[in-house]
Amino acid sequence: MADNHKKAAFRMLLLIATPKLVNKAVGLFKEGNVPTQYVFHAQGTATSEVMDMLGLDGVDKNILMGMMPKTFADEMLKKLRKKLHLGMPNTGIAFTVFMSGGSGHLVQLIESLEPEEKQLAERNEADMTENEYSMIMAIVNQGFSEDVMNAARPKGASGGTVFHSRRIGNQEAMKFWKISVQEEREVVIILAQKEDKLAIMQEIGRQCGMHSKAQGIVMSLPVDGIVGLD
Repeated sequence: MADNHKKAAFRMLLLIATPKLVNKAVGLFKEGNVPTQYVFHAQGTATSEVMDMLGLDGVDKNILMGMMPKTFADEMLKKLRKKLHLGMPNTGIAFTVFMSGGSGHLVQLIESLEPEEKQLAERNEADMTENEYSMIMAIVNQGFSEDVMNAARPKGASGGTVFHSRRIGNQEAMKFWKISVQEEREVVIILAQKEDKLAIMQEIGRQCGMHSKAQGIVMSLPVDGIVGLD
């Protein structure tokens, strides 16, 4: 990536909502000419009590993901909140996480969303500080997502979102490190407040880490902006 690209602030925007609302959001992304967008089928993990409190009648969810400049992402969050009524019962949540870079072609596509004078906006100090929320991502063997949530809930997690994935890795490296991991994996996404993040991650690691049957890995990413939790 060229030097001037390093100064540009990029974000990955994720919307976790009902399939109907995600379809509407896809239309908004298309209207904004967002060049890269992906939709995944997922399943919520909230307890029935939490679902009742939020007014949700099911746990079927889709995840919409797109990459865009920070200022564009900020405006898209506002648009999603207004058009999809995020924060109301039976809707969803949208948030952005930092992107530290990308391939040259991807960067060019993302930068095309904003006028040239905004493309070189410097990251301000707030970008580098820890925000109120973090996205915790736990990747475990298939069938262990509920174990992750059982570990996370007592430490402050109210719910999560699960989607299925397939591991693509270097078999020789796995043999060298004497690691045997199922190809079919489950990814659990949890939004956590900063005061709960460490405890949640430590407990997931303790119960579902690489030395357990879940053979999980846990990571966190700072959340930049968020709508749908009010």
